[in-house]
Amino acid sequence: MNRTEKRLFALNDQIAALRAEREQVAAELNMHEHINDDAQRDAALGDAADRAEAYETAADVARFRKHIRKLGEMEQKLEARRTRLLDRLG
Repeated sequence: MNRTEKRLFALNDQIAALRAEREQVAAELNMHEHINDDAQRDAALGDAADRAEAYETAADVARFRKHIRKLGEMEQKLEARRTRLLDRLG
């Protein structure tokens, strides 16, 4: 096995790990979105504490969405690198 092939296997492992992490974060995001929906409804009818909680839950959702975007960007970069390596082998 040559160096390029070893790098391809390593890239495939990294891509698989990123995809697994992204799936996990997406599941957590889904949970936080449900919590945020409830918090936003409570805040519309509630007091300052409810509004503060709604603000925090909205920030959690935004943080998880940003993390998913970053994981997707990282995955795209690794896939582009993998394509370049495959072109070398071809």
